[in-house]
Amino acid sequence: MKLSLLIAAAAATTTSAFAPQPRAAVSTTPLAASLADEVDGLGNNIAVRDLLTQVESSGLLTQVARSGLLSKAQKAGLSLSKLEPLLALAAENKEILVLVEAVTPELLPLLPKVVELAPAALPLAAQLITIPPSALVGASAACAAGAVGAVVLIPDDTILEVAAQTAAVGALGAAGAASFIGSVVLGKVLN
Repeated sequence: MKLSLLIAAAAATTTSAFAPQPRAAVSTTPLAASLADEVDGLGNNIAVRDLLTQVESSGLLTQVARSGLLSKAQKAGLSLSKLEPLLALAAENKEILVLVEAVTPELLPLLPKVVELAPAALPLAAQLITIPPSALVGASAACAAGAVGAVVLIPDDTILEVAAQTAAVGALGAAGAASFIGSVVLGKVLN
């Protein structure tokens, strides 16, 4: 008797896997109603408006001017007119604009934190702007060599050693990629 009950229970649970599932409720609210929470009466995005208000109240632009970041960028050969080719490149490649537009809703909540942390990062940014692109290429190569060295020198006998290899390769790989991309961008902008 118990065996037949067990077989019946097993059959019932496996058949339920093939039964149609109820559909999730589809929202019937119009798009304008769903956007009402995101825009004010004038059609301005509330999150962007709040971000700009935070930038203004924190005096971020004044702090950028006081940090000397703009004058150091100009001395390094970086100006807004040299950024125009990058904007033209983005305008020619519509895929870039689609990616930016797709990522914006996820990035928008992070921007207030960026504005909050920006004043502390201004002195570092003012120093980093003076690094030549060739030094960034060298840093990229050093990071790649360090990642290879981590794989070769750290044994992979235990889980902790494999985790250390993975962490080292991940960190050095990300730093190397960022250095290389930064050198390419700075090289194009400064030339």
